[in-house]
Amino acid sequence: MKTVFYPGSFNPFTRGHADIVERLAALAGHVIIGVGINISKPASAEQGERNAGEIRQYIRRRGLEERVEVTTYSGLTAEKARELGADCMARGVRSAADFDYEWQLAAINRDAFGIETLLLPADPALSFVSSSAVRELEANGAEEIAARYRASRI
Repeated sequence: MKTVFYPGSFNPFTRGHADIVERLAALAGHVIIGVGINISKPASAEQGERNAGEIRQYIRRRGLEERVEVTTYSGLTAEKARELGADCMARGVRSAADFDYEWQLAAINRDAFGIETLLLPADPALSFVSSSAVRELEANGAEEIAARYRASRI
């Protein structure tokens, strides 16, 4: 594998996301993390830029700058992956429900855009961590608990 595109909203970038990035960096020559700006999601372009900045800090702390880069994008993910010269895309899956959803997207992206998707199972110790759960904890005053699951803590 040469270049892998790892897309998501990463709002926020969790320990589960970080685990996938580290594993991809060990497998691929180059990883591009794509922070998607999607008007149908609550994250604005400004939030996307903040998320990308948080991920860049993580990449620097972990010494992965040589192999991992971060970009923001909008529009179709598969088109962005092709535009960036990615050989494939990667997605993490935490559950059977995630797998079903990602499998359908992978099939569409392969058929319509000719790009394969690598589905990586989550580390079982992190399979319960989701960005929406972290946001929910933070919104309800449990910032200390939420902070345990943010990648900024590692």
